[in-house]
Amino acid sequence: MNKTYFLQLADYNVWANAKAISWLQQISDAQWEQDLTSSFRSIRQTVLHIASAEKIWIDFWTKAAEPAFISGTFNGSKQELIATWEQASAGMRAFLSTYPEEALMDPVLFKYPRGGEAQLPFMQTFAHIMNHSTYHRGQLVTLLRQVGFTGMSSIDLATFYRQ
Repeated sequence: MNKTYFLQLADYNVWANAKAISWLQQISDAQWEQDLTSSFRSIRQTVLHIASAEKIWIDFWTKAAEPAFISGTFNGSKQELIATWEQASAGMRAFLSTYPEEALMDPVLFKYPRGGEAQLPFMQTFAHIMNHSTYHRGQLVTLLRQVGFTGMSSIDLATFYRQ
């Protein structure tokens, strides 16, 4: 794996997030907040989890003094959360574009939300957050279907590569 591959994944993440966000712009506030059965209790909570995770990894990579787990503190509007998600997605891509390829194996220290620390090579943390976002976007598709939204299209990696 090399930086070019990770840049493609970052581009995919921005693209897939933008598609998902376009769907979210079409649902009502009631659908956004509706109690559902999944890893998180609503579309809002699922989006908050994805945005928070993307944001926190930037904090870990940049060695922010106070990494922010916004999932426990965010009280903003739907539009504010979507903007936070867009910024995090673009921020991950921007960070990677300046990250030196020779540092892909450098260790990244991170903290778990419920306490404890660990460390992994940068490339593994980047692969993790790409996989994490893809997993939860898949849940988002199911949640959107549960609230009656069906105007979705494929956000598979193969679809991205074909475009």
